[in-house]
Amino acid sequence: MTATATPAPPEAPAAGIGALVERYDPDVIDLAGGRAVVRLAIDGGRAWDARLTRRTLQLGEAGSHGEPDATLTADTAAWRQIAADVRGGMGAFRRGRLRIRGSLHVGVGFLAATSGATEESRLTFESVRTKRSGRLSILSAGSGRRTLICAHGLGGTKASFLPTVAALADGYRVVALDLPGFGESDKPIGAPYNAPYFARAVFDLMDALDLEEADLVGNSMGGRVAIEAGLMDPDRVPNLVLLSPALAWLRDRRWAPIVKALRPELGLLQIAPRPIVEGIVRRLVGVQGGWADAGIDEFLRAYLTARGRAAFYAAARSIYLDEPHGEDGFWTRMAGLAPRSLFVWGTHDTLVPIAFMRHVEDVLPAATHLELNCGHVPQLEAPRETHAAIRAFVG
Repeated sequence: MTATATPAPPEAPAAGIGALVERYDPDVIDLAGGRAVVRLAIDGGRAWDARLTRRTLQLGEAGSHGEPDATLTADTAAWRQIAADVRGGMGAFRRGRLRIRGSLHVGVGFLAATSGATEESRLTFESVRTKRSGRLSILSAGSGRRTLICAHGLGGTKASFLPTVAALADGYRVVALDLPGFGESDKPIGAPYNAPYFARAVFDLMDALDLEEADLVGNSMGGRVAIEAGLMDPDRVPNLVLLSPALAWLRDRRWAPIVKALRPELGLLQIAPRPIVEGIVRRLVGVQGGWADAGIDEFLRAYLTARGRAAFYAAARSIYLDEPHGEDGFWTRMAGLAPRSLFVWGTHDTLVPIAFMRHVEDVLPAATHLELNCGHVPQLEAPRETHAAIRAFVG
């Protein structure tokens, strides 16, 4: 019988990308549908596709496994460092030597799954089933006595807190979640997607993780969610770190009647094509490259789905219509906020101007405040100062 020749595997890149295959740990990454494709590219050179399943990783020529869910690009020297150092992937990403486009959930999950780390405190991605809020997607690292739960802003995902997880995992267990309607979490049609709804989801996550208490870190809309959680059950959230938190408008909201009339379910229809939406988002962000490009990819990935748009519109509507005054008004209730609170303000923030700090000081005189030379996302724009402040405040 004539032996059948086995096709030779694709040539492993000299940069050492092939070494990642041997380190693949499928327990570290959460794959929607059980599979994903990650393109691994060398600047100005060849590219390979890694096909991930819940058990295996197969490396082939670019295009051999279809369109990638995420693309990782670095120069030859960076890839060699990543292959030689089990922690090199995340380090290269944080330093900007490794670029990720497409799904940060898949791209960073790939780095975590091929890091070679085995300790329980390593970076992991997982889906958590909750009793009321469905499936919530989280990333976590660290094993300290205190747990920090991080909630992202409108249109963002848990990936916006990757620098926070990396910076604080040496002393805390840090968990970043995709709020319902965003990222990889469930997106139920008709959910209210307001601050109380999101705050209950945070408590549902704590229950599922067997956490009696946790400190909350929230950016923008996530800050508003953290405040709501502190009002709901202060015994379970002893410390709040509020990074440019969304607060109820104090000026006249001239568009309120129109916004009230608009239904979030309109998001189930695709009103504008991707190039138009992307152009608008880029003009709003005002920053190019690095985290900005990755963040825009994350936003568009959810927004360009019907359920993601509906959730985005509902959450945006809730933020805009948040009542400032009256018995149930935000600022009236805020005066009773019991947990210790640190407010971090960006002096160049155009979405939540630092002028809000004066109003917070009036209603919450015991709160701590920090001004930073940054915009709306302190953990990305001023990470060193932000994370040092969190560490000092939480203790």
